[in-house]
Amino acid sequence: MKNDYIIEVNHVSKQFEDGKFALNDVSLQVRKGEFVTILGPSGCGKTTLLRCIAGFQMATSGDILLNGEDVTDMPPNERPVNTVFQKYALFPHLNVYENVAFGLKLKKIPAAEIEKKVKKALKMVSMSDYEYRDVDSLSGGQQQRVAIARAIINEPEVLLLDEPLSALDRKMRSDMQLELREMHDKLGITFIYVTHDQEEALTLSDRIVVMREGRIQQIGAPTDIYNEPQNCFVADFIGESNILDATMVHDGLVHFCDRDFECVDKGFGEDTEVDVVIRPEDWYITEAESEEKDPWQLFGEIKTCIFKGVHYHMTMMTDNGYELEVQDYHAFEPGTRVALLVKPYDIQVMKKERLCNTFSAVMREDNQIEFLDELWDVPERAAERFAVGEQVDVEVDFGHINLQDDEEDGTLSGEVYFILYKGNHYHLQIRTDEGDDIYVDTNDIWDKGDRVGIKIAPSWIRLYKVENQKPKDETQA
Repeated sequence: MKNDYIIEVNHVSKQFEDGKFALNDVSLQVRKGEFVTILGPSGCGKTTLLRCIAGFQMATSGDILLNGEDVTDMPPNERPVNTVFQKYALFPHLNVYENVAFGLKLKKIPAAEIEKKVKKALKMVSMSDYEYRDVDSLSGGQQQRVAIARAIINEPEVLLLDEPLSALDRKMRSDMQLELREMHDKLGITFIYVTHDQEEALTLSDRIVVMREGRIQQIGAPTDIYNEPQNCFVADFIGESNILDATMVHDGLVHFCDRDFECVDKGFGEDTEVDVVIRPEDWYITEAESEEKDPWQLFGEIKTCIFKGVHYHMTMMTDNGYELEVQDYHAFEPGTRVALLVKPYDIQVMKKERLCNTFSAVMREDNQIEFLDELWDVPERAAERFAVGEQVDVEVDFGHINLQDDEEDGTLSGEVYFILYKGNHYHLQIRTDEGDDIYVDTNDIWDKGDRVGIKIAPSWIRLYKVENQKPKDETQA
């Protein structure tokens, strides 16, 4: 069977001298002619992945294949790819024609053939009347077109684009998105596009690769990424979402916001802790006439209502204390009592990434255990079951970690790294100064980047034997 992948990234990692991973075991296959967007926040590894494919950076491990050929250690000029950079990298002392023709002149292509190719490339990007303009006299969008023309004139098999629209204003960026998609369809070559803009990724792509902290979180078509996120990060990063703690009662029935809802998801087991995602536009909303009237499921009061141009974005506080985001074409003013309904197919159920904090630890003297490079007290009745020096597993629930305003007041210190609102509380990822992650449920409001102290009461630390963990109720400290 013929391999239709033009690019294969197999278990690629990129580790820097400080020991940090920009890429951590990344695998990706791209078909010929696809428009694939690599999407994620700053520092997630998306540009590093693009540069490894281009050859500007070398992978620490793994391999990269182009058309089945291993190019992992091949220099960039020998790879059948061209790159359009964020800052375009045009030569200011050359006019538009000379910029586009530059690569062909280096290859000693005859002048007549160069002229033919340059005119064709400029026509492709709607810049036919600008051959002899200075590039400094062009707008940002025009400079971007010239950079693309210079890249496609060499007829690469793959065009790599590293946030090429980020310097443009919103209107021009929207126009260029459509032009890029049309260009891709005309050229028929493979595009790999890097951006942090979710709307841009949804607009342009055949497939989206969502990255976080050097790892791929999900790969799929834009509709799959939006409608069926695989974890809370993807759900939160792609568009607006209501992300709520829930329990899968059994196949087709999930419990959240203190009531049961029919859903279409299966295979999660019974009485299993899960997360659910409901997009704001998937709620049906009406003014509440009677709280006994079917089929309305949740009741409460509108707190805010903002006009967004096409729809109204509202926050609603339910009677049982959950704050929900709702979108509708009709405005419900603050103070209006409303009812909500959600259809089973609009509830996306996701497996929880973790149920509590888990750490590896070592038993020490004086009823102490060591984990996260610190000593922690535990009750004597828990410590006496283990020998000094014995390896143990530790669990701490998200809600039993105390954060301190003054980091000096904590046993550990760190900063708020990621915040997820879960309807009636915040779920925080705290990154310690040693680089470990601790997850916290809290009603307190913190900002990303806040410095915090971290304390854990001895009574909330559960200890387990490594080789044979027992049920929680038998081993809780």
